[in-house]
Amino acid sequence: MNLILMGAPGAGKGTQSERISAKWGIPVIATGDILRAAIKAETELGKRARSYIDAGQLVPDEIVIGIIKESITSDACKNGFILDGFPRSIPQAIALEEMGIRVDAVLFIDVEDEKIVQRMSGRRVCTCGASYHVDYKPSQKEGVCDKCGAALFVRKDDAPETVLKRLMTYHEQTEPVKAYYAQRGLLVTVQGQEGVDDTTRLTLEALSRFLKR
Repeated sequence: MNLILMGAPGAGKGTQSERISAKWGIPVIATGDILRAAIKAETELGKRARSYIDAGQLVPDEIVIGIIKESITSDACKNGFILDGFPRSIPQAIALEEMGIRVDAVLFIDVEDEKIVQRMSGRRVCTCGASYHVDYKPSQKEGVCDKCGAALFVRKDDAPETVLKRLMTYHEQTEPVKAYYAQRGLLVTVQGQEGVDDTTRLTLEALSRFLKR
């Protein structure tokens, strides 16, 4: 199964992609992860990507697409893959199609913007790597890490004003990709739930029904 996972930042794509991967035994290809891996391995494309990142610039589509192609045509993906974070735009979706890559389904996890802001602005993290949420996973003592006792803080990316900007960018640049795949009869929409397990159940049920058509 070749699957694309879509949804706004904070919709829970990462968690659901891991669970789908475990269920069907296919690898997750997360754009950020493979970019970092290519840079660390110092591949030709990785070196080119680093030059843009070091300059504080966005990595061009041609490089991202090249790195994605290297991953999805590798032996690890011979039985399928889950793309998380790609394509982010219509040109990227077209490039994927032009590679001759078959897409079986595009799963869209739908979560309202207001809930996204609540989820992300409620996160609290620690320098030791521990992560909490004021509503869903609070620390035993408010503002203090359970693991090391250090003070918790809000990441800049999780500040409400930053989350709203990220959502605006998402709606402008990435959401049109949803319509692109809907027109091709590949879109499967799942309503994100408060409980992660509930979202997983709905996700697996929806994908199973779609693939059996």
